[in-house]
Amino acid sequence: MSDSTIDTAVLGEKIVNVLKTIYDPEIPVDIYELGLIYDVFVNEAYDVKILMTLTTPNCPVAETLPLEVEEKVKSLNMVKSAEVEITFDPPWTQELMSEEAKLELGML
Repeated sequence: MSDSTIDTAVLGEKIVNVLKTIYDPEIPVDIYELGLIYDVFVNEAYDVKILMTLTTPNCPVAETLPLEVEEKVKSLNMVKSAEVEITFDPPWTQELMSEEAKLELGML
């Protein structure tokens, strides 16, 4: 394992921690636990790309939530750039939520 591999793994964890501070305004659970984050890519130049979805295509925060994710991830010291790509393939379902989120919402 090279130093850069370790660094990108550490940065990945920091990114996840930041994502856990962002909440869907309609559901009192963070976007990571909700399963809205499909993937986080970090290359060796510390460019970050996040593949995420929204609960519905006409979600009221469709414009602001991806920007909030980008801004918060960019605020991390090691991150050079951050880009959020929204996808609806596969569409979000409640099955994507973590056990923690389901418990929080009384679904378990």
